[in-house]
Amino acid sequence: MDYSIKIGGEAGQGIQTIGDVLARVFARSGYHVFTDQEYQSRIRGGHNFYRIRLSDVPVRAPKRQPDILIALDRASIALHMPEMRDEGIIVYDPDMLKQQFDGPSFLDIPFLTLATETGAGRIAANTVATGAVLGMLGFALEQLFDIMDIILRKKDEDIRKRNRLAAQAGRDHAVASCKRCSFTLKAAGPPKMLLGGNEAIGLGTLAGGCRFYSAYPMTPSTGIMIYVGTKAHEYGVVVEQAEDEIAAINMALGASYAGVRSMTGTSGGGFALMAEGLSLAAMTETPVVIALAQRPGPATGLPTGTEQADLFFALHSGHGEFPRIIFAPGDPEQAIRLTAKAFDLTQKYQVPAIIMTDQYLADTQWTFDRISLDGIPMRDYRADAGEVDRLDEYMRHAFTESGISPFAVPGKTRHVVVTDSDEHTEAGHIIEDAGIRTRMVEKRLFRKMGSIRAEMAPPAYFGPPAPGTVLISWGSTYGIVREAAEELAANRVGMLHFSEIYPLPGNDAFDYAGLLNGAARTICIENNATSQFARLLEAETGHRVTDRVTRYDGRPWVLEELLEELRGRT
Repeated sequence: MDYSIKIGGEAGQGIQTIGDVLARVFARSGYHVFTDQEYQSRIRGGHNFYRIRLSDVPVRAPKRQPDILIALDRASIALHMPEMRDEGIIVYDPDMLKQQFDGPSFLDIPFLTLATETGAGRIAANTVATGAVLGMLGFALEQLFDIMDIILRKKDEDIRKRNRLAAQAGRDHAVASCKRCSFTLKAAGPPKMLLGGNEAIGLGTLAGGCRFYSAYPMTPSTGIMIYVGTKAHEYGVVVEQAEDEIAAINMALGASYAGVRSMTGTSGGGFALMAEGLSLAAMTETPVVIALAQRPGPATGLPTGTEQADLFFALHSGHGEFPRIIFAPGDPEQAIRLTAKAFDLTQKYQVPAIIMTDQYLADTQWTFDRISLDGIPMRDYRADAGEVDRLDEYMRHAFTESGISPFAVPGKTRHVVVTDSDEHTEAGHIIEDAGIRTRMVEKRLFRKMGSIRAEMAPPAYFGPPAPGTVLISWGSTYGIVREAAEELAANRVGMLHFSEIYPLPGNDAFDYAGLLNGAARTICIENNATSQFARLLEAETGHRVTDRVTRYDGRPWVLEELLEELRGRT
């Protein structure tokens, strides 16, 4: 069992509401769910869609052909009808679209009329549509009613009752009218957790002990700030909407200098403004976590599109030479763990840590049976105030064998904590001494890098022990590449996924370089034009991939498209 549902229409028609509610019903009913969406940079109008895939086995990527299309405007029919499966059904309201469509592929349901007749009003048309889809799939409405009660908890009982009636009317009409509905749903398992990418980074932020989050809103990173903001009181986090990205990173650095775990989030254009602050964090050895949510550039590019084109930007941003940690989660579970790990390592090594996501991962939702937080590190690397007080002199940037200096909190010790954005002495005072400069560069860069590399987990491998072809992915392409590898498994195809990007892990735990070099063909799949990760992989390991598959139109892969690209190469 593997069904896809697409909801299409204009911005402002409740497309996301229908999609989110259906996805939650399916997840609560025990089905595996994957959702993604495409939307334009406008509040009203344009064409948007929301896509849901549900199955009795895990699903991690979208498919091209919908089984059900809910068309809330005529453009949805024109654009998506060619994608439909032969047995697919298009659901629409003739009054809403001002047009009647004939043929066995169309099911007309009067969303507006039914919503009005139940007393819920025209605004509840999307509730009718939700009930209709559940009727087509043979679902009862108890789960939907529970979810609606949560959504409408601030409304009075009469409004909640009328919305339940609207959903029931949509279900009843679909059951009575849909003569071609032959969807067969296998028995589901226990309820599942439905989690989105931005939510997961927000959860990882809380799990990592963040106490200060500052950002300027910028799609698609804004959802992280919103999620953390909704939990701020419960978890004791100060959330500050800054006036711009320069202020946002400097606020985070100030809070971190004061001793609390801090984070900022942005997208490519905002990260460009943060470059000086990133270098300031490096020079002052101030821990900070930065969420970099990629979208197509340069400049404003496609504000609501997706891309993986900022890898080299994250790797080389900032002036001067200094280490940084880069993670790129592939699914929400990885996002939780890697965000928490970023907080741990940024404080341990006193270097910036960057979480790379993108519009695709930010706006997708996945189901999980459970996500364990066991093993997530929560260690405090700040210097013990009592030990610092016993020192005759505290030196914030003291030379040590590891390159890591004691990180004292101002006001928690009798010593003054001094640092400076100019090159400085061990005590933090400005110098222009060439000898000290050389030692400081070596301390910040060379002494830390080996230890940081040892902290990086190896890439995940899925496939036969000795594959003929290895598909290489990083970050958000995890789900789509894994499903493609599973489809091509009979051809001895394996998949290697990197989520801990820089510094690339060594081969001590897993000889991934040997795996790559032993394969006849290695194919790197990326959402950018210049194969940035393939180039990084070659620079770090010497392995040159045999094939590069790239996409840079602002849209993610769907499974059928990627398989078409790969079948001639495997």
